[in-house]
Amino acid sequence: MHDFSQSKILVVGDVMLDQYWNGRAGRISPEAPVPVVKVANEEMRAGGAANVALNVAALGAKACLLGVVGKLANGGMDAHGQQLTQLMQQANVTTDWALSESGTICKLRVLSHHQQLIRMDFENPVPAEPAQALVELVKKHIADYDVLVISDYAKGALQFVEQMIAVAVEKSIPVLVDPKGLDFERYRNATLIKPNQSEFEAIVGEASTEAAVVEKATRLIDDLSLQALLVTRSEHGMALVSQQDKPYLLKSQAQEVYDVTGAGDTVMAALATGFASGLSWQNSVHLANQAASVVVRKVGTSTVSKAELDEAIKADMRHKGYVAMNEDELLELVRLAQQNGEKVVFTNGCFDLLHSGHVRYLNEAAKLGERLIIAVNSDESVKKLKGDSRPIVGLEGRMELLSALSCVDWVVAFNEETPERLICKLKPDVLVKGGDYKPEEIAGSACVWDAGGQVEVLSFWDGYSTTKLVDKIQTEENAKKL
Repeated sequence: MHDFSQSKILVVGDVMLDQYWNGRAGRISPEAPVPVVKVANEEMRAGGAANVALNVAALGAKACLLGVVGKLANGGMDAHGQQLTQLMQQANVTTDWALSESGTICKLRVLSHHQQLIRMDFENPVPAEPAQALVELVKKHIADYDVLVISDYAKGALQFVEQMIAVAVEKSIPVLVDPKGLDFERYRNATLIKPNQSEFEAIVGEASTEAAVVEKATRLIDDLSLQALLVTRSEHGMALVSQQDKPYLLKSQAQEVYDVTGAGDTVMAALATGFASGLSWQNSVHLANQAASVVVRKVGTSTVSKAELDEAIKADMRHKGYVAMNEDELLELVRLAQQNGEKVVFTNGCFDLLHSGHVRYLNEAAKLGERLIIAVNSDESVKKLKGDSRPIVGLEGRMELLSALSCVDWVVAFNEETPERLICKLKPDVLVKGGDYKPEEIAGSACVWDAGGQVEVLSFWDGYSTTKLVDKIQTEENAKKL
């Protein structure tokens, strides 16, 4: 997986301490109709912007957290602030606090038998003075970091967020914002804003379809002078809209969802860390989507380690009979595989009436690398090549059969007579063709060579042919009629 050790992320925003009291509830209180919980253990976790910083550090990047914590009458830090600082230190996150008499925000949850019985919030509005002091902390640290992440939970620490964005823009430091509230004008000139679907619709109105999301996101980008906007859409995945590239729509990866608490923090952390390491917006969003699929399987505010994310990406890319939804999605998978040091092999064909000759050929092709792509001629393309009586098996059926082979990683369709355009787009490491072709005669070979790849020709296995199978079936059918 990509190395994040050189990425440096400055996180500023509303920080909070999440406390969990767990115990058995065996009876109802005689004082009021509520359960009595005998607390057996206590746990503290970092919440809000602090959870973003923890997730950045868990991925192996350098993180510094700026926020507002409580101040005692003697000028020292309150107990919750000290506990939050300790959690950050344990995770190698640097902190610099603005102290406030409003206290450190704390959310206490009482749980029993894995059920949350009550949540108690301890918080007061952050006064203007410590919020302004937070701007000065951004000025103090910004030059030492690659990306500024602003995590807004509308608790008051970001009263002067416009000034923070201006500081970063002046230094040409990208600013990624996790927004809150009904006033996105506050985030004008940020690089990217990441609202969830509800937050997005609260600003632009209903956007229930992908087309509506893209249209309204494009308008919002123009209105606020942003470079990009990422809408997280829960089970519908994510939608990345930017000034430069085509919209990138990503499906959700989560198979099992236990708890979405703090999932947005993990997404922002992975997005910022990936972008700071040099990944494109699309690759960074793909990374964030994978991180989200891991964290929602955990209970409570949690982090995703680099090892967990690495494993999730490998599992996602491991052979699973996968038919690529579109070329852009396949391109993303190919690039991630290549970044992971894997050699991608490409071959193509009609594969009408799949037979053992096909299987042997594909097994040989798969041995030339770690990943095998099969591009399959569409039905229209097969007709042009083989005549109106073909294909015998439709495109969907042929792709399903191919994706079930253990040697195959990805299957994608193409409509042209040759896959040259697709090959030039994907730039596989190895292009394979069966038959008696010369390498220079194979469509797409020039693009592969230009990209530093290789072109191989494999012999077909004698005695195996779809045309012969068809002829045999027709001969036998004709014989029955005689």
